[in-house]
Amino acid sequence: MVKYSFLIFLAVMICLSGCKTPESPPVDMRSDNIDVYNGIIAEYLYSQHLPDLKSIESWKNVYGPGLKISTPHYEIYTTFMDRFLLSTIPGFLESAYKVYNSQLPESVISSNKFTIYLFANRTQWEHFTGIFAGEQAEIFYKIKAGAYYHNGACVVYDIGTDRTLSALAHEGWHQFSSRHFKYRLPSWLDEGVAMLFETYSYKNGTIFFEPYKNKYRLESLQKTLVSGKMISLEELTAINPGQVLAIDRAEAVSAFYSQSYALVRFLREYDNGVRRDAYDRILADGYWGKWPLDKVSKEIAIDRNIPRTILWNHIVGNQLFQQYVNEDFEEIELEYIQFCRQIVQ
Repeated sequence: MVKYSFLIFLAVMICLSGCKTPESPPVDMRSDNIDVYNGIIAEYLYSQHLPDLKSIESWKNVYGPGLKISTPHYEIYTTFMDRFLLSTIPGFLESAYKVYNSQLPESVISSNKFTIYLFANRTQWEHFTGIFAGEQAEIFYKIKAGAYYHNGACVVYDIGTDRTLSALAHEGWHQFSSRHFKYRLPSWLDEGVAMLFETYSYKNGTIFFEPYKNKYRLESLQKTLVSGKMISLEELTAINPGQVLAIDRAEAVSAFYSQSYALVRFLREYDNGVRRDAYDRILADGYWGKWPLDKVSKEIAIDRNIPRTILWNHIVGNQLFQQYVNEDFEEIELEYIQFCRQIVQ
């Protein structure tokens, strides 16, 4: 039986049709051929003079050719050898890191690099997940196309350049917040912030993240509004992805993610940012460890080795919203729904 009380983060699309058993990895190529192939890709990347590229090494793995690409803050282990994506990833991840930092009351410096695993296909991803995630792998197999963050690492496979980068940026926030925030964030806040980084654009070689252009989440939000199955704010701030997955309803998963995305945007944007201060304070106090929580809730919030239980998420998610945003859910609900209708236009 799958347990849903552990810390889990999923991105992009969830498949609820059942789990798959990971297939065996492909047969290894000859080691000399792998070395030659790795060398060709590495030489190409070096020739691009990428400012955020620090080093490239061969990564020995059971799947075939692989590289370990290092940037100032990341180590990317990859079997996906597409030249365009690999030349884009160093600058993309470092840009995301800077934007993650902008959510904090002060910039932080990561002494240890973050770990990324990027696989060429789902077969490799599933096989690695079965080993890496152990008994928790079953829940990750439900991801139809996307990525997950687990045990300090982001794990993704190629789903097309734009979507792969989107998934990396989403899971990268979970990775960043888990390391640098003294308190773990409740699901509605952590997922809502992560979705701010799913859409981006390039302008004069610079990457800009544009949450208001997140077509996937906006379309999901619109469907939820039309269906009349909006999750109430009191319920939304109390539940987590594991609970939603447990009820095995795709529309509920879509509603949770799209409404969490809209809620964070609501706090940042509604009425010319009238609640932006509340948003900034709730993140800052989570970063500093200043939330007014009871002793047990504080212990769970601090110690990542203690599972984030459904009950903890329910209590803390509601409590923080009421303390920092509004004690009366019904009072703010109308404004939130109005904002949702506005942004889907």
